[in-house]
Amino acid sequence: MSDSRPGLRLAIIIVNWNVRQLLAGCLTAIAASQRPPGQSWEVWVVDNASADGSADMVASEFPWVRLLRSAENLGFARGNNAALRQIGFDAAFTPPAADALPDFVLLLNPDTAVAPTAVSAMVQFLADHPNAGGCGAQLAYDDGRFQHGAFRFPDLWQLFFDFFPLHGRLLASRLNGRYPRAWYAAGQPFPIDAALGAALMVAGQAIEAVGLLDERYFMYCEEIDWCWRLHDAGWPLWCVPAARVTHFEGQSTRQFRGEMIVALWRSRLRLYAIRYSPLRRRVARAIVRVGMTLESRRARQQSARGTLTAAELALRLDAYGRVAALARS
Repeated sequence: MSDSRPGLRLAIIIVNWNVRQLLAGCLTAIAASQRPPGQSWEVWVVDNASADGSADMVASEFPWVRLLRSAENLGFARGNNAALRQIGFDAAFTPPAADALPDFVLLLNPDTAVAPTAVSAMVQFLADHPNAGGCGAQLAYDDGRFQHGAFRFPDLWQLFFDFFPLHGRLLASRLNGRYPRAWYAAGQPFPIDAALGAALMVAGQAIEAVGLLDERYFMYCEEIDWCWRLHDAGWPLWCVPAARVTHFEGQSTRQFRGEMIVALWRSRLRLYAIRYSPLRRRVARAIVRVGMTLESRRARQQSARGTLTAAELALRLDAYGRVAALARS
C-alpha cells in the first residue's frame, strides 16, 4: 500500500439531531485524527432543528466546521443531501468548477468517535483502489464489543429472522446478511454489499455517477439504497477493518421510539418495493404483517408481567398497528 497521497480532498458530513454532547465528542475525535500532510479535510454539520443547543455549540466551540442550520428535521437523506448540494454535487443547485469537488465524502453519525487513524485509513484505501465506490469501517459499541458495520443486501431470510430469531449463531451468520467476524479480525479489506451509514465513505466520482441519496427515505435504508445503486453502476464497496470507529448506536432515533419503529418499516417496505420482484414483495409484506402481530403479542405479555408500562404498551401497539397497515397498503 502506498503512502497516503497529498492533495486529496475529503468532505465529512455529520447530520445531527439533539445529541449535543455526542456531537461534541465526534468533532473532537475528528480534530484529533492523524491527517496526512497536504490533504484537505472539510467538516460539515447539518443540524436538524435541534432543541438542545447543538448548533450554537458547534458555532462557538468548533468554528472550523461548516454549519448548516435547518429550520426543520430533514432526516438522514435530505440532511446529507443538503450538504452535498452545498459542496457542489448537484449541478442544478451549484454548478461546481471542474476541480472543486472533493475526492471523497464521509457520511458520519454524530454518535460516533473515530480512532486517530480511522479516517485516513479509509482515504488511503479509496486512493489506492480508484475503482472502488466506497468503503465502511470496523465498528464497535462503546464498551468495546464488536458491532457489525457491513451487510449483504437484505433478503427474505433477514426479514424472517427479525421476527423469528431461531438461534444466536444464525443471527450472526451470512444467512442473516452478516459477514464472518474472522474477516474483520484478519484486518484486511474485504468486498461487501453495503456499509452502515454511521461511517460510510464514498468516492466523489461515484456520487457524480449515481446521484444523491434518495430523499423518499426519511430515516433508515437510505444508505442501503445508495450502496445498491453504486453496485448497479459498477462501483463496488469494501469494508476496511483498519478504520476503527466507536458507535454509540441509536442515540438520536431512540428519542421517539414509536415514530422510529414506523419510520424503519416504512423505509424497509419502500426498499422492498424498489428491489424485490412482485412475488417477493408479497411474501415480504405477509412476513411483516405476521411479525407485527407477534410483536403486539409479545408487548402484551411483557405488560402482563409488569416489565412494560401501560404508556409504553400503548406506544408500541400503535406503532405495530401502523406498520401492519403499511404492509397491507
